[in-house]
Amino acid sequence: MRPPFVDAHLHLWDRERLRYPWLDEADKASIAATYTVAQHRAAAADWNLVGAVHVDAGAHPDDGERETDWLNSIADAEGLPSAIVARVALDAPDVEAVLARQAARARVVGIRHLINWHPDPSRQAYSRDLTMDPAWRRGFGLLAQHGLSYDFHGFPPQLAGLAEVAAAHPDVPVIVNHLGLPIPQDGLEAWRAGLTALAAMPQVAIKLSGAGFVASPFDPAAFAPIVEEVIELFGIRRVMVASNFPTDRLFAPLDTTLAAYEALLAGYSDDERRDLWGRNANRIYRLDLHL
Repeated sequence: MRPPFVDAHLHLWDRERLRYPWLDEADKASIAATYTVAQHRAAAADWNLVGAVHVDAGAHPDDGERETDWLNSIADAEGLPSAIVARVALDAPDVEAVLARQAARARVVGIRHLINWHPDPSRQAYSRDLTMDPAWRRGFGLLAQHGLSYDFHGFPPQLAGLAEVAAAHPDVPVIVNHLGLPIPQDGLEAWRAGLTALAAMPQVAIKLSGAGFVASPFDPAAFAPIVEEVIELFGIRRVMVASNFPTDRLFAPLDTTLAAYEALLAGYSDDERRDLWGRNANRIYRLDLHL
């Protein structure tokens, strides 16, 4: 039997209720339709899904708090998500007030502010690296006051800046999304150096997710060495398997994606695989599930 799976990175969206500008892009058409808890449970039917962490799904910035309220209503009715990583722009002038309101909502355990920056303008969500921005760093430092973690979604050139911020605020747990988004064609030096610095800090964890970004078409052989290196750097207890669905459906179906991770992790003990598939997410996100 497969170990209990706590999906550490799930997105849900309701196209009738909230605005998701990024889903209107032509290359997102295959995932743009509303995605529900029932659809995710059906897709994960063979994977012993027992919990899930919903991570900010790219709703319009003005809909961030509405997204949290909607997710809590869904969780009340459906039993998922188990926890919410909400959106807050950490460099916003009103960050203190927004953080306080989001933190007061049920199931909110962390914050994500997607801050992608890369020297290639086509890959930029922001025109500057916010990890180096004093206002953003100040906002990051406020997370500890509310007992919130930070989910990082950015590119390897930003990992050094994130490491500086994390070192200055060891009381803020940091979770690196999607293997740190390595880009093999750019070279892995900045990725490796950044993750090595972050892995040296006990409050930093990482998600085994988004592997389809590494190589297209989806190719487990292309990301197997990266997965191995990530686990070697962080150790078993700070790595979490996560689907990143439905976004990762851009690359492969859920069964294909999770089966690839399962094959790469087959050599670990039953106890280690229970950590990777569920117990780590349960502990790091403070879900209080009985696993």
